[in-house]
Amino acid sequence: MRDEAVDLRHAAAQRLDRRLAGAPPMRLPPGFAPTPFQRRRLGMLLDILDAVLGRERTGITTHEIARRHVYPAMTIGRGNEWKSSAERRRTQRLIDEALALMDGGYRALLRG
Repeated sequence: MRDEAVDLRHAAAQRLDRRLAGAPPMRLPPGFAPTPFQRRRLGMLLDILDAVLGRERTGITTHEIARRHVYPAMTIGRGNEWKSSAERRRTQRLIDEALALMDGGYRALLRG
């Protein structure tokens, strides 16, 4: 089935085929690489996913994930202040997004 990313996938396949044949790399097609912002966000989501998947071993909490990966300078303490904070809600959304990417949402990245 054709979709809006067929040309990008075709360019990626051509690029791979050329490299396997020993040719120098081609110029990247538009939309091929993530922007700097997208790279930082995806890196953060991977860090969050690693932390979440290691919870059984490390016992890391949502508060600690926020402090380490989302808000390094966070001063919000635990308890009611944390439980009612926008930072907690955003951290939980990022955890959910990281898990969704792992569970097949990464395909949306491949579609651009």
